[in-house]
Amino acid sequence: MHEVLWQPSVESVAQSRITAFAAHIGFALEGKDNGYDALWQWSIENREDFWSAVWDFTGVIGDKGNAILGADTMPGADWFPDAKLNFAENLLAHSGVEEALVFCGEDGRRIALSRDDLREQVCNLQAQFVQWGVEAGDRVAAFLPNCTEAVIGMLAASSLGAVWSSCSPDFGERGVLDRFSQIEPKVLIATESYSFKGKHIDTSDKLRAIVAGLPSLEKVVLISFLGESPQASWCEQPDLVCFWGETQIPEADYALSFKRLSFAHPLYVMFSSGTTGQPKCIVHGQGGTLLQHRKEHVLHCDLREGERFFYYTTTGWMMWNWLISGLATGATVVLFDGNPFHPAPAAMWDLIDRDFMFLEPLPNISMPARRPI
Repeated sequence: MHEVLWQPSVESVAQSRITAFAAHIGFALEGKDNGYDALWQWSIENREDFWSAVWDFTGVIGDKGNAILGADTMPGADWFPDAKLNFAENLLAHSGVEEALVFCGEDGRRIALSRDDLREQVCNLQAQFVQWGVEAGDRVAAFLPNCTEAVIGMLAASSLGAVWSSCSPDFGERGVLDRFSQIEPKVLIATESYSFKGKHIDTSDKLRAIVAGLPSLEKVVLISFLGESPQASWCEQPDLVCFWGETQIPEADYALSFKRLSFAHPLYVMFSSGTTGQPKCIVHGQGGTLLQHRKEHVLHCDLREGERFFYYTTTGWMMWNWLISGLATGATVVLFDGNPFHPAPAAMWDLIDRDFMFLEPLPNISMPARRPI
């Protein structure tokens, strides 16, 4: 028998979002024998009622429509066939001066964006995308660290119905091209350098090969991740390149807008590992991604507005996509890029300590307990 290290108190269960959700649909979760198994069983036997309730309880913005499940086949199930929504609209639903994003680098850099700052920067980039002719269904790719620009780029793309895909800059040029050449992006957002374990790593040679291998590109946006001025001297097509700062010049009278699309409209293209040949495209729809993440964040993680949300990931892993969806709850999403053990093995715990992301220490455990994520 394994020793139980921790379990929630009766009071914690009573105050949890999943208990509130259970009450919302007519279940009572009480005490240690709290009826979770019965709730789970109901959710799989009453799939339409369950997912409709998740939409309502988590406050999804959009028109749900009358039909919950169209074609009931697997594969081929057609969820919310009449729904209209926009993924970015849901993630940017909160406004104000509270922190929406906090970026922390391994070198100690800290960049914070308020909810209003984030909306403004997404608006500015969206205006540029519109000028460049980015439309619903176009692909926008990123070769970026886990930084605020990646989040802004994804939100601006998805606000228009464009499809986002990203790789982290530690990928080799062949790995990037094996992925992005399949989706033919119109825009690439990229960095010329990044840092890892205290080392400055130049990616300009990789970037030259990547851009040359993507003839579909109509614009490359360069960011200055390490603070130096990007040069773009590596690029054989200088007219193709612009710099991030140029995308952040506000346009007079331009207002952020959101194109509401079908539930199944593509949101992300992610990829298999490539261990059995070229990586395979995996398309995730905007409604399914939003609803599944809302369920996990609100019901399973008990994530709430004003809390801090952190997961160590890069932009090349699906956990990045999962982390960013935490914005929809009104939580502050914390981004980290670099080596998690630099400059010391306790670097992540130091980060968590600085940004007040953990609860009281658990009994009989030497390390502090983080909020469940």
